[in-house]
Amino acid sequence: MTDDFEPFGRPLFEDPSARALSRVGVVDVGSNSVRMVVFDGAARSPAYFYNEKVMAGLGKGLAQTGRLNPEGRVRALTALRRFAALAEGMGIAPLTVVATAAVREAEDGPEFQALVERETGLRLFVIDGQEEARLTSQGVLLGWPDASGIVCDIGGNSMELARIGKGKVGDRISTPLGPFRLQQVEGGAEQRAKVIERILRKARSVVKPEGERLYLVGGSWRVIARLDMERRGYPLTVLHEYRMEPDSVLETVDWIRRNDAAALRSRTGTSAERMELVPLAGEVLSAMVRMFRLREIDVSSYGIREGLLYEQMPQRLRERDPLIEAARQMEATQSRMPGFGKKLFTFLTPLFKEADAERTRLIKAACLLHDTTWRSHPDYRAEVCFENATRANLGGLDHPGRVFLGLSLLHRYKNSRAGSRFEPLFRLLNEEQLRQAEVLGKAMRFGAMFALGDPNEAAALKWQPKKKLLELTLQPRGEALFAEVAQARFKSLANALGATTTIKMA
Repeated sequence: MTDDFEPFGRPLFEDPSARALSRVGVVDVGSNSVRMVVFDGAARSPAYFYNEKVMAGLGKGLAQTGRLNPEGRVRALTALRRFAALAEGMGIAPLTVVATAAVREAEDGPEFQALVERETGLRLFVIDGQEEARLTSQGVLLGWPDASGIVCDIGGNSMELARIGKGKVGDRISTPLGPFRLQQVEGGAEQRAKVIERILRKARSVVKPEGERLYLVGGSWRVIARLDMERRGYPLTVLHEYRMEPDSVLETVDWIRRNDAAALRSRTGTSAERMELVPLAGEVLSAMVRMFRLREIDVSSYGIREGLLYEQMPQRLRERDPLIEAARQMEATQSRMPGFGKKLFTFLTPLFKEADAERTRLIKAACLLHDTTWRSHPDYRAEVCFENATRANLGGLDHPGRVFLGLSLLHRYKNSRAGSRFEPLFRLLNEEQLRQAEVLGKAMRFGAMFALGDPNEAAALKWQPKKKLLELTLQPRGEALFAEVAQARFKSLANALGATTTIKMA
């Protein structure tokens, strides 16, 4: 292998046929943190095999000195030395390491690059602000294929904005609005507000926000979102695809300003280094909310590291649904009968002919996942199902979708949800959505009774919603399977539908 490749001059997946199973390590050397992530499993919806972060603070004081922070250099180098050793121990191909604002702007950045390569064998690829914005936006698209609006990635020394839509990254700009930079602005909050407004006006002329969604990427944004959850008493503390209204963001930023930082840290587990930057990031976010006239603010847990992975995906892989890909991977590795989920979906399709595209993909995902917790203790399978769906690393799934998926899987193993410890989360769904999740769960519970083969060869369902009639036609091989337990589950499904039933022999 030669040494003259750029970050994308060699494939992360050496063999195209093995792309879906490759284990890939990437490192992001930012102004505030240095993080290593090892992706494993399905490339379209990658699992995090390993994830470690060090708050090195490389860019602290850069605006004042023009050089990398001395302590930050030591901490970053120590982290990178460890990451190189970890990668070697895991048998991973050479780590892809990218460095952003701090290293690219510091006068001793090239010296630090050389030191890292000499001491660790890792080669730092320094990317400019435009490339950083592009990769970050591609990370958002990895988990959010239909994302449309403005991506905003905040680091320690810079903040990038980019327009995305229709699976593409458009105009973008890098700005000096990182919290480390704002710390150096003299004149207090009033002067900072003027600086922020001036820079944002220029950024607005490039990305041209039109009262749409803002997708937030970066640690400081995630802390603000987590604190928004805390202030609101929001029941599902999963940050990816958490959605905030503009007024709520403004209230939360003001709430952060008025409360003790140490107390907020203790409530959310935020590090002192990160919490120090959050109020400054909040000033920037408030200004964007007002100036860009945003409709909604969404949080993305995917960013530059995921963008590096997305960069090398063939278009056919990018076009796949990340939720379905993740569910397929889980079924293939965790279920008793891989491949049955697709057959179950086909068997149950007559019940959901009126489902729209979004509901259909949730039904398909549920069928793929319906048997993935079979190793759990029978008394807790329903709870484990719900936990997996609502807490797992799943892209392309908003919070109501998570709860719908989780509740349908809960009902796969349990008839009633009354008294569940998950009840606070059920309020993310309306009554009709709760009913539909119950119907789906009980349908899967019944369909699983024909799991020793193809259920479509054992029986067929017909649902007449206007007549409220549920019809089951049994094939000869299905008659023996339709015993006492199966009959009880069929009756439970009919009750959930509010239906009368009829049973026929083919």
